[in-house]
Amino acid sequence: MKKGFIALLSAGLLFSSAYQAAAANEPGTKSQKLVLHENSKTLTPQVQVTTSKDKAIPSFIAGKLSNGTYHTEKDVLAFIDSNKQLFQFNETHHLNFISKEKDNLGMTHYVFNQSINGVPVDGAVFMVHTDQQGKITAINGDVHANLPENIKSIKKLTKTNAISAAWKHIGEQPKKEKNKPLAFKGAKLSDTVEKSKLVIFKDQNQYKLAYRVALQFIDPYPANWQVYVDANSGKVLKSFNAVNSDGPATGSGYGVLGDNKTLNTYLSGGTYYLYDTTKAMSGVIETYTARNGSSLPGVYSTDTNNAWTASNQGADVDANYYAGKVYDYYKNTHGRNSFDNAGSTIRSTVHYSSGYNNAFWNGSQMVYGDGDGQVFRPLSGALDVVAHELTHAVTERTAGLNYSYQSGALNESMSDVFGYFLDPNDWLMGEDVYTPGTAGDGLRSLSNPKLYGQPDHMSGYVNTSSDNGGVHTNSGIPNKAAYNTITAIGKAKAEKIYYRALTRYMTPSTNFSGARAALLSATTDLYGSTSTEYNAVKTAWTNVGVN
Repeated sequence: MKKGFIALLSAGLLFSSAYQAAAANEPGTKSQKLVLHENSKTLTPQVQVTTSKDKAIPSFIAGKLSNGTYHTEKDVLAFIDSNKQLFQFNETHHLNFISKEKDNLGMTHYVFNQSINGVPVDGAVFMVHTDQQGKITAINGDVHANLPENIKSIKKLTKTNAISAAWKHIGEQPKKEKNKPLAFKGAKLSDTVEKSKLVIFKDQNQYKLAYRVALQFIDPYPANWQVYVDANSGKVLKSFNAVNSDGPATGSGYGVLGDNKTLNTYLSGGTYYLYDTTKAMSGVIETYTARNGSSLPGVYSTDTNNAWTASNQGADVDANYYAGKVYDYYKNTHGRNSFDNAGSTIRSTVHYSSGYNNAFWNGSQMVYGDGDGQVFRPLSGALDVVAHELTHAVTERTAGLNYSYQSGALNESMSDVFGYFLDPNDWLMGEDVYTPGTAGDGLRSLSNPKLYGQPDHMSGYVNTSSDNGGVHTNSGIPNKAAYNTITAIGKAKAEKIYYRALTRYMTPSTNFSGARAALLSATTDLYGSTSTEYNAVKTAWTNVGVN
């Protein structure tokens, strides 16, 4: 970067070369002077800068960034163009406009995807945020510096070729649909889902045209494979399984723990279904049973008299009831209509496999095992477990946090944190279904991650290639930061901050440092940058070694 000043022509602002010093240090939040040059007057507010991994460009800038106002994506692109020395990419050729959304605070969020020749660079999301007047308050994203103008590659493969190559790579074959859901209000789901999208993939120091193939299935194991296939050579560049481990009448039934619950059901042909049409959504909340098999979604959970009291119906009752509770929470607390904010069907399958000690969101629906009776009882019997899995779906449709290493650990942590927000009676996760023979323990703890083998500070960060880079281990660090935040400012404020950060500021590659910056920006939006809440969030992350 050149010494001196970088002109912000659209705003009449000047960034001083103080950014050079910030970028020269280790990645983290830095304080930088912003000089306003207007009518011979200067102001020096503080601007927070988080540097990117390669230190070439900032990944998060927050503060008073403009004096001018911006109300269209073209205005925003002009602002970026006037700062091309800072961002080091051609906004005309390298940014595709994705969306513009005004939130309930009156702020507007512009989302772009970095691209080459109109093809999106995988995971390269760039966002610009303006306040109620249209002044820019934050810029963030995981973008690449000095992208090539063109990709010298011939697209020899079709989407079908790429999907076939992905199946071959994972050593499986696509399964045909075996059981079709009934034709009620909900959408149908096949056993296998295949998706393919053309992207630009960075392979070490080279940018390549590739297909990002998603293979989602349940048999012979739960999977949401993401496979990158070179569109020219057919070579698999990267692959990982992103399954996130750890649905009008009124009836009643007993849950897994024997508690009685009122149920919204559906009567059809003399049979009652766990099929809730009472929510303000275009889809429904529905529950299936796999009958201890492995085919998804299975068959509908049914009853003849709408009294769901049989001993083997507890998992069905809780899955549908708690899915409704999670829907209500997101709708009433955050104004979000289902996991995709479009009112889509929330589908659950219980009684998956035999003695299965797990629950997961597979990219299309939730699945719950019955447990083996020693490590777990039926996993749908815990509200925080159901909230955890459904939050994976929310994360998938918002930040899209990549399920590996720090972004993957953050993905797991966000699900744990919202699990607490739904079930705030203690700091444990899954305590209602974990080790039924042992009282008072849980799968994880937000207040004391070390109790279950997780680090609670960056000094204990576990470098490993297993478990997608330790996503279920290192999530203890952001979990402890969340605990610090909640105990300092309370659940009501914390949940608003966390939801706003997840849905407005986080991107697929957000790491722990980026999460800190996102949460601070969300706190600034809600309570101000000089507030007690802001200082509490800042301290919460500092105390776990993330700056």
